[in-house]
Amino acid sequence: MNTLPRPAAERRVRHLLRHAPVVALLGARQVGKTTLARQVAAAWRGPTTHFDLEDPRDLARLADPMLALAHLRGLVVLDEVQRRPDLFPALRVLADRQPVPCRFLVLGSATPALLQQGAESLAGRIAFHELHPLSLDEVGPAGFNRLWRRGGFPRAFLARTEQASVDWRRDFVRTFLERDLPQLGITVPAATVRRFWQMLAHLHGSVLNSSELARAFGVADTTVRRYLESLEATFMVRSLPAFHANIAKRQVKAPKVYLSDSGLLHTLLDIQSATALEGHPKVGASWEGFLLETVVARLGARTDQCYFWGTHAGAELDLLVVDGDHRRGFEFKRTPAPAITPSMRAALADLQLDRLDVVHAGAESFRLAPKIRAISAAWLHEEL
Repeated sequence: MNTLPRPAAERRVRHLLRHAPVVALLGARQVGKTTLARQVAAAWRGPTTHFDLEDPRDLARLADPMLALAHLRGLVVLDEVQRRPDLFPALRVLADRQPVPCRFLVLGSATPALLQQGAESLAGRIAFHELHPLSLDEVGPAGFNRLWRRGGFPRAFLARTEQASVDWRRDFVRTFLERDLPQLGITVPAATVRRFWQMLAHLHGSVLNSSELARAFGVADTTVRRYLESLEATFMVRSLPAFHANIAKRQVKAPKVYLSDSGLLHTLLDIQSATALEGHPKVGASWEGFLLETVVARLGARTDQCYFWGTHAGAELDLLVVDGDHRRGFEFKRTPAPAITPSMRAALADLQLDRLDVVHAGAESFRLAPKIRAISAAWLHEEL
């Protein structure tokens, strides 16, 4: 078995398909997009058609997109659409027909920024849903440590043995570098990107100093930013920008960098077991990044709503989620007995937070102070 039911994601995609003629289901390679699309198609009332753009036969069928797609009805799935960005102008024409004879579900392994042509030509006609790796909601509290250790790619999480999971993740990294990046038009040599990715793994959870990284890597600052953007655009890395409040204190301006999946982080750090993870210098940063991704996925927060905050005096907040006038703060403490710190009080006051949640390693959730809660990490999916 290498799949798990993902009912919340399925409901969300079906909802979007009712309201938009084109829905883009985006996410990393092997994160489960095709499986989810098949589940949506199986429940669809009416005809469905599936094109796999990695299949030469389907590519041949789409040589003339209008001829291939104009007569179709029901639901049309276009898998790995980043291989054929020239399809988007045809989808724009087809999406404008009235009444709408079919809906298009396009699957891609790149962000809208990388699929820029699609984002521009389908403006007002397309809805986006990002499929994250498996979440705590989907695996439950009993799978917490396994999810953290192995990461959320379904085949890595569901592998029969720890070694099988390690092997799958190693193969994924190699395939991603050697095949997937070039297919997206990213022409940086695989060995170069791997070295850079490993450097980022050692910086996971740290404020990014691009100049220092450029010197260590022997390239220009602009090259570092280009490499980083490539990994961000393919959902491998999260660059968490610094938030700037209107206060008198000097605030950190550079972003923090995280590898998006804890399992891939552990692979790039050559951590192969729970024992090795517990004894590794990056164990705290790994735990923080894992829970950060869990919170972001649980809240359904967009990338442009997520920040960290820090001052040069030492006050900081691991995650700030801004939704209009509402601000929620999160701290991640790998301790069973969290306590309020001066940094938390500063963040609560300076950022005017609605509330601050301290996610910790203990078994219980409880109130620490007005607007401050301690939440058990294992039950995070029920407490948010």
